[in-house]
Order: sequence, then C-alpha cells, then structure tokens
Amino acid sequence: MTNFPLQADVINAVIKGIYTAKNNYSFWTADELYLSYAPPKFLSIHVSQEIAKLENAPEIYIDATVADILRCSLPKRDAFRNFMKEKYLTQDIMSLTLDERFEHKSDNDSISRVIMSVKNGVRNVQEEYKSEIEKMCKMLDRDKLEDSTLDYGLFAFYLDISNSARKKTQKRIDEIIETFDNIVSDYNNLKSYFKGGDIHVVQNIGEWCVGCYVIEPTLK
Repeated sequence: MTNFPLQADVINAVIKGIYTAKNNYSFWTADELYLSYAPPKFLSIHVSQEIAKLENAPEIYIDATVADILRCSLPKRDAFRNFMKEKYLTQDIMSLTLDERFEHKSDNDSISRVIMSVKNGVRNVQEEYKSEIEKMCKMLDRDKLEDSTLDYGLFAFYLDISNSARKKTQKRIDEIIETFDNIVSDYNNLKSYFKGGDIHVVQNIGEWCVGCYVIEPTLK
C-alpha cells in the first residue's frame, strides 16, 4: 500500500478544519456562535482543505456513494451488491471519503481507506445520526482485517446552543457518546472512542464545541 497519513493526524485535521470553519463563518457574518446556520458542505470543504495539507495527503471525495466506497474497499470490485444486501445497506452517501493517492492505471483501481460523516448543528441524538453510525459500522465490520481496506470511520460534528438552553453542552455530548457506544457495542469486531469536546462559552450568548467519534476494527 502507498503511504497514508496517520489516524491521529487525520483526526486532528478534521477538528482543525471545523475550528477554521467556525472562525471563518464568525468573521464573515459577525455571528459569534451559530456556525450551524452555515450552508451545506461548509464544514466538509473546510475539513477537506485541512486534510489536503497533511504529508502524504490522501485523495478526498465529497459525497461518495456507499456502493462506490464498497467497490473500492472490498477484495472483489463486484462484491458490493451482495455485501449491501447481506448487511441491509441501502444506497446512500458519506460526507467524505479518503482514498490512497497513487498513479492510477484505470478508472476502477481506487482504494478507499477512511469514511466520514460530517454534521453541523448537532445538538441532540437524532435518528439521522444513529443511522450514520449504524451505516459506518456495517461498512467497517468484518471477520478478517483483509476483507476490507477501510481502516476506520469518523462522525465529526459541530454543536452550538444558546445560553437559555436547559440542557448544557456536556450533557448533550455525554448522551451522544453513550448512544453511539451502544450501537458500536453490537459489533464484536469494532471499537470506538471520542476525541475533542472542548466546550467554548460565548458570554451571554451560548456554548459551542467540536467533537469526533471514531469507529475502527479491533482486528489486527
């Protein structure tokens, strides 16, 4: 395999990208808190820019389909249909996909390594977010490590609330992590951890934070 950035470096780039998105949006709009009002893909584009700065930067794809990702990660290119059927996966997209960077010999030789769901305005556990975690678990789960080239998945998010919100940020983060942990625990060959979560208080306005939930195989 080609050189690929370390997981820690990718995660740090993802978090930095969302921080940069927050700083840019706040400066452009004079809105100190609500990055959640930003247009679609605002976070994904900023995250992509930070990942692109990494040494051995991967190829980066926005909104790649589940089918294409599986086609580029399973041992056989045509196995994705049966895989999706067996895992009850429907056609969908991932916010970002990181592929190995190399000189391609054809239009059908990409190798996918990382899948990401990037969400803005996450405040509570929603079915949409649970579905994203379930989808990534199904794509990452396997009995043997060599059965897929996917290394890990990320659910990266920005959370903001007003100072009038009864439920504060830390409680919301705890509930999100607990819910995601319960989903991942159904998969014997997967594990997870959380990175980020530093809470920033904007006086008399509200709170915000950036988080990154990581799912990866336990197989070695």
